[in-house]
Amino acid sequence: EAPVSRTLPHRLRAVTLLLLLAACAPRGADDDAPPGGEDEGAEGASALALPVVAEPVRRGDLVLSVVTTGQIGSESVVSLRAEAQGTVQEILVRPGARVRRGQPILRLDPRPFRIAVEEAEAALREAQLRLLDNTVPDSIVTGKAITGERLRNAEVRSGLDVARVRLERARYDYEKAVVTAPFDGVLDDLRVAPGERLTAGQEIGKLVDLDRLRIDAAVLEHDLPLIRVGGEATVTVAAAPGEPVRGRIAAVLPLVDSATRAGRALIRVPGNGVLRPGMYADVRLEASRLSDRLLVPAGAVIERDGRPLVFVVRDGRARWVYVVPGRSNGVETEIAPDESSGDLRVEAGDLVLVEGHLTLTHDAPVRVVSRSERPTP
Repeated sequence: EAPVSRTLPHRLRAVTLLLLLAACAPRGADDDAPPGGEDEGAEGASALALPVVAEPVRRGDLVLSVVTTGQIGSESVVSLRAEAQGTVQEILVRPGARVRRGQPILRLDPRPFRIAVEEAEAALREAQLRLLDNTVPDSIVTGKAITGERLRNAEVRSGLDVARVRLERARYDYEKAVVTAPFDGVLDDLRVAPGERLTAGQEIGKLVDLDRLRIDAAVLEHDLPLIRVGGEATVTVAAAPGEPVRGRIAAVLPLVDSATRAGRALIRVPGNGVLRPGMYADVRLEASRLSDRLLVPAGAVIERDGRPLVFVVRDGRARWVYVVPGRSNGVETEIAPDESSGDLRVEAGDLVLVEGHLTLTHDAPVRVVSRSERPTP
């Protein structure tokens, strides 16, 4: 009995080790069913479910891209200037306010302009009287009204032309006593104060269009043939890293910088309340488009033992599924068919984990939450 008693512990340890290895071994792609007895202790598993973030698998186009940076600018930035000389009577809009085209921004004292109009109107009437004095006597003598070149000469001698021009100028200055917005935009700066004397052409502030923005993005010369006008552009800034803005490649400019060996792509993007002229942005430019592909978020694909896999949420558990990754643009990754079976292993609509899955085990209980709800590690 002594030999048996000595060998029994060794056998028990060997059996225990084999059971542990079997419990920890991953199931293959075709073995996603939970082990027997899963329902036992379900309430305890639910209480221990780990919070994770998941996104759906989708079928669509994979846009391969060129990654670069650029600086945001506005399609319209103008310096507002006084077109008439005068004294500031009232400021109607403050910096940071949004204005509409034609909306008054600043008003000069209108009295000098009104007086100038009245003087010009009086001068015009005087000129008209002089014209009558020069033409009526001749008309009485001849019995006919003066016409043609003689009438034209009489108008010039009376100063009628000059009086008309001066009246038009006075009325124009009267209109320009109110500075208005030339387009919809946001007032960036205002450099004058009530009571200040302005000269014609003096800058009073800046108006910026925040609805139509553009980006000058540098593109290395070997990437220039890959992009095209009309291609999609995705813009991200540090102020809102999780809120990319979609735009379009409006032009690929012809010159290449001899020092940086880079050309320039002009991108147009709509304003979203976050983008501001002067910001630097990370830009992804569409280089080619692979249509009708099965796509997962790039962060969902991880490796275990050198094999790529994704965690799929099924019945409240994270089950790993081996996959064959294809092309990726850094945001999404294509899932290719298995070479031997032709299976894709996942389907459009499946939820795959993108956060909280790096240290998970197969069949671990999980609870899908939003990114804001998931506790930071």
